[in-house]
Amino acid sequence: MNEFDVSLLDLPNEILLMILKKLNNTDVLYSLLNINHGRLETLAQEHVFSGTLNFVSFDPTSSMDRLRLDRFRIHILPSIYENVKYLILKPDLIECILLASHYPNLTKIKLCDFNEECALHYFGDESPLRYIFQHQITNLILVNHDKEMLIKSLKTYILNVYTQILNIFQNLKHLSIIGSSNMSTPCLALRGLPSNTFCSSSLTYLSIDVYSLDDCLYLLDGRLEQLATLIVRIGYMENSSSIVHNMVSHNKFCTH
Repeated sequence: MNEFDVSLLDLPNEILLMILKKLNNTDVLYSLLNINHGRLETLAQEHVFSGTLNFVSFDPTSSMDRLRLDRFRIHILPSIYENVKYLILKPDLIECILLASHYPNLTKIKLCDFNEECALHYFGDESPLRYIFQHQITNLILVNHDKEMLIKSLKTYILNVYTQILNIFQNLKHLSIIGSSNMSTPCLALRGLPSNTFCSSSLTYLSIDVYSLDDCLYLLDGRLEQLATLIVRIGYMENSSSIVHNMVSHNKFCTH
């Protein structure tokens, strides 16, 4: 045999794993699982490829991506369901991916292009995903795609979105709500709302945009009783009143 006649499969597993780790996890799983090649399938089933899955690049309107999604939904996800710990999704793929299998070890979700319509559909009492949101998810990242709105509609938005998040994710410990880089998104504004608005007995970490400095103080009035880390970006510094609150001494308070 020619000394240069070496194929990829001639490499030891350690080198193959190093190569595969440079690729997108979903590409590795799609290419190597269920292809009737024992060695490659064994490598693809390593936890490093199935612990975190990013489906943001999938476009369900594309015929090619629909075929890929069908294969993940029917064959791949049911075979690796126990390994999945973190999913990165867009709203149009939430049901397709989360209902494809039972994920007993899934605790973290990132939703890109998140909006009020998504919250109303999936974070309500009739949500088909209520159980997994309510009992499993402890870490939630939302990339908000909603545009900034008038103050008169902001209160409704807060009740439909921000408050509903903490109502359904009852075991949530880490919550990050960040705006898209190219637009101004609705801030959390608590003035004039009941003291039980946006409250949690489990949340320890919160990163969020707030309307004013007063809203930072409201967040520290005891409604988030386990909060240890608060990171805020304040929209408006003027017109903040001096409010006396019971502020927990160990809170880390960062503003931007």
